[in-house]
This record gives sequence, structure tokens and C-alpha cells, in this order.
Amino acid sequence: MLNRREFIRVAAVAGAGVVLNPGVPDGAWAAKPAPKGGPKVVMAKGGPVGRLTREAVDALGGMSAFVKKGETVIVKPNIGWDRRPEFAANTHPELVAEVVRMCLEAGAAKVKVFDRPCNDPRRCYTNSGIAPELEKIADKRLEVSYIDERRFRDVEIPGGVTIPRWSFYEDVLDADKFINLPIAKHHNAAVLTLGLKNVMGVIGKNRAVLHKKIHEYLPDLNRVVKSHLTIVDATRVLVANGPQGGSLADVKVLDTVVAGADVVSVDSVSCTLFGLGPADVRYVQLAQDAGLGVADLSRIDVKKISV
Repeated sequence: MLNRREFIRVAAVAGAGVVLNPGVPDGAWAAKPAPKGGPKVVMAKGGPVGRLTREAVDALGGMSAFVKKGETVIVKPNIGWDRRPEFAANTHPELVAEVVRMCLEAGAAKVKVFDRPCNDPRRCYTNSGIAPELEKIADKRLEVSYIDERRFRDVEIPGGVTIPRWSFYEDVLDADKFINLPIAKHHNAAVLTLGLKNVMGVIGKNRAVLHKKIHEYLPDLNRVVKSHLTIVDATRVLVANGPQGGSLADVKVLDTVVAGADVVSVDSVSCTLFGLGPADVRYVQLAQDAGLGVADLSRIDVKKISV
């Protein structure tokens, strides 16, 4: 198992292209509940994935606490890579499907699922297992689509510090709710991919230029894209050679889901899965500084459940 210092070292070396076989400590279960009144984050551990996801959301009051009848809901998983589920590069398909079912049960008028992949979109949607799993849901209210590059709109970023303006997918801008479904994994530029990072899948233009100062850019992007519910897939996590991975040696099975309404708090708690804190993943700390949520673990009410 890795402690905090070892993980940072492993991530840095792996980012340089060296293949390692790290582990992840069970640090998430060391988080202590804060006094009542702070943002609530649920950490559910066990399985199977669908049940784990549903019970995590139920512990937050159920999907009806987030999605109201007649609303249009964006469900945004990570479908960025042409990888099968076992490689932990994309959100687990069963987690995505369960969230969609819960949205439909809550009375959503439309549930839209999409991402802007880095690899070929059709291969990503298929090989991730997400498109085949969603095909099992026979409901006309569900729409699974590929990003249409013509449908990005330039938006002024209110209070933007690093980016005053950028383009965002119009479906996200027009939706009633945005449900953020990242997979927790190592990232060679951002240290970790979590909820705040996952919004890059709904922005336009050349995203590669943002990686130069990604920690500073991410809080600004999240000023526009508000995550009403964030559910982090940590059932299988990629601990090196992210964000794409490709070796099972880099995957650790944790059978954990982290969920909450405050994306900054969810990301902060998720950092502990890797033996890190929010200060080690600087964009999380900067998001708190920007007033987007709570990163201070001592102020977060963590509810831990076993499934």
C-alpha cells in the first residue's frame, strides 16, 4: 500500500511513462464525520455496482431530492477512452445505468447522456460498456448521443480569474440539472481526475491548451457548469498512467462510491482514496478558494455505509 508521499512519487514517475504496480490505501475510511451542518458526503463500500450506487444516493435523500418531475437532466460520465471497463479509464457502465434509472423514476422528462471523448467516440461509447448497458433501458425519455461540435456556445464566465470566456455545450447550458459521474483515477497533469475535472467533457475548443494551467482553469469552468449531484466511481480506480491507462497492473479494486451535492466536498473526500488531501490536488483547494464548495475535510459530514 502507498502512503501520501509514495503515491505522489508513483504518479510523477508513471506520468513520465514508467509502468509501476502501485496500490491504494484504504484511507477513505479514515475520514471523520464533521459536526452536523457541513456538506454531506456519502461513502458507500461493497457491491454490486448498481446497488452500491443506489444506496449511496438513497442516503442523500434519494434521486427525487435532486431531480424533479418534468426536468431535463444531463448525466455526464467519463467516456473519454477506448478502454473496456476493467481498465478503469471510464465510468463503470452499471453505475451510469443505475443513475439513469433513478432519474427516470424521479420523473425526469428527458435524460441525456454524452461525453466528448479523446479517442474515437463510437469505439469509446461501445467498448466502455456504457452504450450497450444503456440500450437495455427501454425508455423514450433516455437520449444517448455523440457531441455535435456545432452546438457549443461561447459564454462569459462570471468571476472568471484565468478564463474570462470559453465555449460550453448548449445541452448543458439549457438543462435543468447536471449529474456528474466521474471515475476516480490518476491524471498526468491534474494529479487526479474527479468531479471538477469531469466537466472538461462538456467544453469546446482545443482543451489541450488548458492542461498547461489546469489547476487554475478548472475552478473557472465549474463556475459555469454547476454539478447538482456528483457521484464518483471508485469501484475500480486507476492509480498510475492516467488518464488513459491500459494495464490491469495499474488498477486497484476499491468497490467504493462517493456521492454528494457539493462537488468540491465530494472531490476532497475522494482524494483520501489515494492517500491524498485536497491540498495535494490543487484544483480542489482552488475551487474552495473560489467559493465553489468546501474542501476542508474537517467541515464535511461524511456518512459511511456498507452495502
